[in-house]
Amino acid sequence: MIYNVKATYNPDKLLEFGRYLTDGTIAGQKPDGPEIVDSMKRAKITAPAQIEWYEKCYCPTPLQHERRTIYDKYIIILETEETDHYGDVQGESFWSVLTGLLEE
Repeated sequence: MIYNVKATYNPDKLLEFGRYLTDGTIAGQKPDGPEIVDSMKRAKITAPAQIEWYEKCYCPTPLQHERRTIYDKYIIILETEETDHYGDVQGESFWSVLTGLLEE
């Protein structure tokens, strides 16, 4: 399944989230780590502390494993809507903001 995901991230944990996304920690998580990293690379900031992206997931509950292992640590609110394709989200690149924070 492909989901359109809208989320509010925890600004206090943004640096930690960015570090784990870029250092291989999350990418090494099986089975969904690479998809989480790829999803965050696609994510766009659509409002203050809000991001939107599309993500593929095969859990019976949308993003169940991803929430339990990663997203619940860094995301405050997460909403999903099933769709049949990846869409285009307008906004500033979340990945660019994360990597910019790590360079400071």
